[in-house]
Amino acid sequence: MSLLSRSFTRPQFFARPQSFARRCVARLSFARLLVLTLASLVVALPAHAFETHARAAWVYDMTTDTVLLEKNADVALPPASMSKLMTVNMLFEALKDGRVSMETQFPVSSRAKAMGGSTMFLNERDRPTVADLIKGIIVLSGNDACVVVAEGLAGTEHAFAAQMSERARAIGMTNSSFANASGWPDPGQRMSMHDLGVLSVRLIREFPDLYRNFAITEFPYDDRAPDNRHNRNPLLKLGIGADGLKTGHTEEAGYGLVGSAVQGNRRIVFVISGLESEVARAQEAEALVNWAFRQFVLKQVASKGTKLAEAPVWLGDANTVGLVTAEDLSLLLPALGADGVRAEAVFSGPIEAPITEGQELGELVINVPDMAERRVPLLAQTAVEKGGFTVRIKTALGQVAARALASLGS
Repeated sequence: MSLLSRSFTRPQFFARPQSFARRCVARLSFARLLVLTLASLVVALPAHAFETHARAAWVYDMTTDTVLLEKNADVALPPASMSKLMTVNMLFEALKDGRVSMETQFPVSSRAKAMGGSTMFLNERDRPTVADLIKGIIVLSGNDACVVVAEGLAGTEHAFAAQMSERARAIGMTNSSFANASGWPDPGQRMSMHDLGVLSVRLIREFPDLYRNFAITEFPYDDRAPDNRHNRNPLLKLGIGADGLKTGHTEEAGYGLVGSAVQGNRRIVFVISGLESEVARAQEAEALVNWAFRQFVLKQVASKGTKLAEAPVWLGDANTVGLVTAEDLSLLLPALGADGVRAEAVFSGPIEAPITEGQELGELVINVPDMAERRVPLLAQTAVEKGGFTVRIKTALGQVAARALASLGS
């Protein structure tokens, strides 16, 4: 039931007057909210904030759970080799579950050996380890390595692709389907930029140790592919905090990149697709990283347990109750547009006792210029018990007097 439409059944004599039960708004100055805290707010900026040349894009600040840019982000598009991230996720999950270890060896089938495009140059005599295959997929973008993993985990690549699609839905990727493990062009191989971002965030958060493989710049597997030993991610050597994730390119998809970078206490994840060349992809990716870190500042706005406002209490042993947030809160603001931030505590008052500590009573509504409104639950700072006999008698007499005055006025 909505906080602003909650109703109560109570004796008529002690009924909260309808003229008093109303939507209450307490405006808070932004200065009052600037306290030493840190947490998360979900905020979405308009797509025109950065004029990207990509066909589709998604940029996300992990530190504050803030979407900075969206362009065709939920459109299912050919992902090319960026879909190898899902193959990597499946392998990471198998490692976490103990189904395989880093030393586990997989056979190489004739089908895997025959894969074209970027490869590890595996053959049927090889028995690559899981550790080798992880680097072979991430650093070398090996199509053969993807088939080896698919067949090693699921028996066939077809069965593995079906498992990928099912797993994608389970972890919240709503616009993804898979026909193969490598991203080889296929009408059934589709992912949205948003889904690729969700997957990347998962790889970073769920597998922090394994994620370090994405920062490897070179993997000379058995010295078989000297021209293919370098990581294709153009950002890794620029000194801008980039540490992953994966490039992709086909004629249909154009040039794309899923990337992540850390500067200070912030991490961003971004996905771009549909660029016209490697150079354009590298330039667009670097520009997006610079924009995301230079055009926004992190402001600490509310501390867990700090009273932001007070709400009146009906028939309680206290007349008011403090309103607080459940967690510390921080807000990402445009660097040149932090002025004009408004915050309001909104609740339906007066609030009937008893009230338990931590009970949700209202919302903190934050409005930042050119950004979406953010609503954060407000909780009771302390418990408020029902008032005793004296409180109830005073309340009843107050109602009688109010009704008498209203009658005389009419």
